[in-house]
Amino acid sequence: MKVHLITVGDEILIGQITDTNSGWMARQLNLAGARLTGVSSVGDQEEDILRALEQGLALADVVLMTGGLGPTKDDITKKALARFFGVEMVFDEPTYSRIIRFFEQLGRPTSEAHRQQCFMPSNASLLRNRMGTAPGMWFEQDGKVVVSMPGVPYEMESIMEKEVVPRLMQHFPGLPIAHRTILTAGEGESSIAARLEKIEDSLPGHIRLAYLPNLGQVRLRLTGTGTDEAALRRELDHYARLIHKQLGQLVFGTEQEQLEGVVGQLLREKGRMLCTAESCTGGYLAHLVTSVAGSSEYFKGSIVAYSNEVKMKQLGVSRATLDTHGAVSEACVREMVTGAISALEADVAVAISGIAGPGGGTPEKPVGTIWMAVGDRHRIFAQKIHAGKSRLKNIEYASAHALNYVRRFLLGQLES
Repeated sequence: MKVHLITVGDEILIGQITDTNSGWMARQLNLAGARLTGVSSVGDQEEDILRALEQGLALADVVLMTGGLGPTKDDITKKALARFFGVEMVFDEPTYSRIIRFFEQLGRPTSEAHRQQCFMPSNASLLRNRMGTAPGMWFEQDGKVVVSMPGVPYEMESIMEKEVVPRLMQHFPGLPIAHRTILTAGEGESSIAARLEKIEDSLPGHIRLAYLPNLGQVRLRLTGTGTDEAALRRELDHYARLIHKQLGQLVFGTEQEQLEGVVGQLLREKGRMLCTAESCTGGYLAHLVTSVAGSSEYFKGSIVAYSNEVKMKQLGVSRATLDTHGAVSEACVREMVTGAISALEADVAVAISGIAGPGGGTPEKPVGTIWMAVGDRHRIFAQKIHAGKSRLKNIEYASAHALNYVRRFLLGQLES
């Protein structure tokens, strides 16, 4: 099954919003065994939409469209589709009734614009939108499929998962495809690729390994196709075990796990309470920890000690340490760990202090210099990492490294 994606909206073309829909859909389609032929972005012009449809269907079996289904005048995708298929627009009473009920629950009235939103191309099979008012639309012609969905990401994702992907897999059955995902932290893509070179060279032709790097992490995905799905899954499991053995401590999880969730589960299993002491990350690390449901079971709190005064008053960092070594130093983060454990009555603390940028760097401590420490009342470990020059990326990168540092500490993988 070959699929082409089309995003509709002037706001994408002028850079007002970023197209995240295409990347998300591409990942889901890959899991379903589809091959993407390309992605097109067009503005809110009927002729541009028609041209994109013609080009997409010339390249693929399926065209998936997002955007242009709302109640405002610039949402013209439905009219373009009706023109493309040579059909009339008809009013869909069930959709209108559902919109009325939806707004009644919110205590808000509907408008004429919402009524106009319920006119659909007569040949459309409507797809239920559980997250919003605009239904998706499914069209079939000459053995090919066109699907139109709202551009709001969570609405599109719901329709894709519950309606579109299951229908496509029935409509275009193909060879079984399976995936195994190994999650790593602590080393970069090139370093991991060097470690896995022999394993990757030994992979059979129907299995491939992809490297998907992120800040402080690398996701490894094994993808295989074959006629015997059970045998394929056993084969993938075999290579996943080889990769896990080769990478050892770098592996923190598999499939859809997240580092913050893995750390939380370790804390829960060991019955330990964590706290954070953050300077340059400004609370972002605590945000990651508390983004996991149930984190109150293992997270005490955070002290965001952005200034030296707060480091001294709230965390007990000595004036002598700051004068002699500076806030971005091993000595400082070690004292931040001790102070956080005392102030927040936690079992384990992780501290971060660095130069996030874009200013503030020196020749001795350039932008991206970050110190972190992790420990308890008995042992404290510290390390220095070097990030880049982007402030936000440095914050995310440092937080990911700090989470992994906590994981390794809890597993007893750190050495003095």
